[in-house]
Amino acid sequence: MDMNQYLEVFIEESREHLQNVNDQLMRFEKNTDDLGYVNEIFRSAHTLKGMSATMGFDDLAQLTHKMENVLDAVRNHQLDVHTEVLDALFESVDALEIMVQSISEGGDGQLDVKLLVQKLQCIVAEEPVAQHAASSIEYDELVQTLLSQTADQGFNAFEITVQLERTCLLKAARAYMVFDVLEQAGDVIKSAPTVQDIEQEKFESSFIVILVTNESQEKLQASIMEVSEVESVKIAAVPVKKETEMEGLVSPEVAAAIQEVTVSAPSKSPVEEKRQLSNNKTIRVNIDRLDSLMNLFEELVIDRGRLEQISKELNNSELDETVERMSRISGDLQTIILNMRMVPVETVFNRFPRMVRQLSKDLGKQIELQIVGADTELDRTVIDEIGDPLVHLLRNAVDHGIEMPQARLENGKNEKGTIRLKAYHSGNHVFIDLEDDGAGINREKVLQKALDRGIIDGKTAETLTDKQVYELIFASGFSTAEQISDVSGRGVGLDVVKNTIESLGGSVAIDSNEGYGSRFSIQLPLTLSIISALLVQMSEERYALPLSSIIETAIVQPKEVMHVHGQKVIDFRGAIIPLLDLKELFTVPNSVQDDHYSVVIVKKGEKTAGLIVDSFIGQQEIVLKSLGHYLPGVFAISGATILGDGQVALIIDCNALIK
Repeated sequence: MDMNQYLEVFIEESREHLQNVNDQLMRFEKNTDDLGYVNEIFRSAHTLKGMSATMGFDDLAQLTHKMENVLDAVRNHQLDVHTEVLDALFESVDALEIMVQSISEGGDGQLDVKLLVQKLQCIVAEEPVAQHAASSIEYDELVQTLLSQTADQGFNAFEITVQLERTCLLKAARAYMVFDVLEQAGDVIKSAPTVQDIEQEKFESSFIVILVTNESQEKLQASIMEVSEVESVKIAAVPVKKETEMEGLVSPEVAAAIQEVTVSAPSKSPVEEKRQLSNNKTIRVNIDRLDSLMNLFEELVIDRGRLEQISKELNNSELDETVERMSRISGDLQTIILNMRMVPVETVFNRFPRMVRQLSKDLGKQIELQIVGADTELDRTVIDEIGDPLVHLLRNAVDHGIEMPQARLENGKNEKGTIRLKAYHSGNHVFIDLEDDGAGINREKVLQKALDRGIIDGKTAETLTDKQVYELIFASGFSTAEQISDVSGRGVGLDVVKNTIESLGGSVAIDSNEGYGSRFSIQLPLTLSIISALLVQMSEERYALPLSSIIETAIVQPKEVMHVHGQKVIDFRGAIIPLLDLKELFTVPNSVQDDHYSVVIVKKGEKTAGLIVDSFIGQQEIVLKSLGHYLPGVFAISGATILGDGQVALIIDCNALIK
């Protein structure tokens, strides 16, 4: 059988199971008395083992099998949970993730796991801990009555105990094959564990079945033993009372139930019966298909803009109505497509608890990571880029923010530090806040480092507010670390974080209270593909300014313009902000001389500036297109868009204009 067609599904589901194991392990570590977490971990590990064995990834299957032994010992109270056990399980998950990643990159998924396997074997004293005896089966009133009726018809009743081999990887599949043999011979009345539990592999390595049949005991024994990986079969005749002996012993409820029961052979094995699923109508879609769909829709948006312009020029009522209806429908379609591309930020957040746990152990700190709003959704393109900046900020909080336990106790704090990661929607943006209750930022230390590096001069240092001082840590190469470490950036600083976030059309702000902690607040657009923008005119050229960067538009009289150190500035709501003439910046020929300035007030974090243009055209949804490799690094231009009349408008990067 060609397994390549299933490879993509295997990789996707393996990652889901590994993430579930990670999550449940983190929860179990906090509450080792709750074995429900262990059962969840066991199920995911067992499923992963079966999938790996089926696909031929032996190292994966072997390691998960040894993990199962440890988990089985824990949930059967045969093994006390301690740090070494949890560390070994976490280490196993790391190895499994490496193997799955290798497979996703076209590798064979092989990894030397001998030492790890030995460690797991030593934990369970090198003995498999699975229980090989099934729980006894209960002969309730209903079962006894059914058996008595079949006995009167000349059938035999057997209690059959099937023991699978200890090394069996796909227990549910083997159980199905056994049930298939039994159903060909007669009727299964009851099983222990239940059919549902057997189907979900919620049993050890044996199960019991009550069978009504005409076959002999010897023939049944031989037929079942022909099934692969069946270690042994024990068959015992069930002593059954005749139906006349049951008279007067059957309750009315059971009598009513019996009338609804037929003992004819079922059409298929109980293991194969369909589950009552909830109305879950989701399907897996390759992200490349969504990208293709998005690209096609972007072209539709461009054509929609062209039709709207033609409609205005022709002033035809029927065309106007048609275009208006098409715009409304395409708007709804746009919403649906954008929603299809939205991904919960938990896909990024999920890896952080493990990371913080390991960093805490490495640094000898006690840290609790709290995650809020993990179901908040972002466009996939934003999700793909935001992971690394968040990792850097988290490492920074663990390394520089949270103090050592003894230092926290001396300062009257709980020895365990807290880092809170929160995501939430606000308007057309998503905010991600990273807050810690650590040492905060030392203003004087930051100022001194900035002075030493020549980032600011002494005169400027005296005028800076606390917030402006904190923002200095975003300067290129800035770091307050006494020693460069592998934990929080190797001395690179946070400038990379800021640049990445701003390249996504977002911003990052910082606030701190020395001795009590710091907070980084990241603002991100919901999507990058189709954005709302203000179109402006400059001579014969048109430009687009993202609405997410605009505060408002204004008409400024020449007399309101002041000059400070050769820079045009205006008083905007009590604050002096610089004026930038875009025609001068982009060397646009100046053919328009107005008696006023048309100004777009834009922001970048806490900073504000006014951009001078010739006129405002209006708001429009535009498709963001890259300039490609032919025009890399163009100053203050983030891309381009095609307008309704086919002309190209450059999209201005407001963040690059504000220093």
